[in-house]
Amino acid sequence: MAFLTKKKVLASTLVSASVLALAACGSDDEGTNTGSTDNADKEESSTLVVGASNTPHAIILEQVEPILEEQGIDLEIETYQDYILPNQDLEGKEIDANYFQHIPYFEAQIEEFGYDFANAGGIHLEPIGVYSKKYDSLSELPEGATILLSNSVADHGRMLSLLEQEGLIKLKEGIDKTKAETSDIVENPKNFEFDANTEASLLYQMYENEEGDAVLINSNYAIDNGLNPLEDSIAIESSESPYVNIIAVRAGDEDSEKIKALVEALHSEKIQEFILEEWGGSVVPVTK
Repeated sequence: MAFLTKKKVLASTLVSASVLALAACGSDDEGTNTGSTDNADKEESSTLVVGASNTPHAIILEQVEPILEEQGIDLEIETYQDYILPNQDLEGKEIDANYFQHIPYFEAQIEEFGYDFANAGGIHLEPIGVYSKKYDSLSELPEGATILLSNSVADHGRMLSLLEQEGLIKLKEGIDKTKAETSDIVENPKNFEFDANTEASLLYQMYENEEGDAVLINSNYAIDNGLNPLEDSIAIESSESPYVNIIAVRAGDEDSEKIKALVEALHSEKIQEFILEEWGGSVVPVTK
């Protein structure tokens, strides 16, 4: 279940109170009633509801709130603990946009579920990392080591590409590596075993429990659990990765003034500096 900010609950209460007040005192004056309704519509249209993962997405959005407020836009942040509900709620018009997913996952979701979505702009990159409680480097991984991946198919190509870049495996020539699966591995010198049956948010706990020999963890979950991807991982994805996190909207809404204002604020120098200072390079801002 999604978690609403207190601000959203309060806003809903105030709107309900305003509607009751209008019903009680405005029904006898047609002109006054119409004006009040217009004001309510105007207030509603100034609200922008964005779904986001807790870290770093919601934290970044909190920094954007005062910037949008100066433009008359009331940003409300709804946080999610998974990768499924944000897109379902976007399609169902429960939220106006979401900010949690990278481009390959976004494209895979559209292909699988037929979502009529648009990419309103890339905001940042979260380099994925390899973590281990047992070994200090990838070269120390033994013959037959078990490597844990998330069960998110959209992340498999990313994770396997990282392992290939580090020289641990080799993938088939000519394939789209963003869509690679373990079945596309053609060389595996140390006969590693790949376990891709764990939900992404649970990988940190697997790492803490010392399950498997190495665990690939998405940076948002790593940071959310107190890990520093730059310092705690034994290998980390290159900043040239195509896995940029984006603002996703329903098709057509990318041209709305509120969405444009949101993306512009996220691309601002102030927010980019905040991202770099807050996470020390383990979250990298982009402007594309």
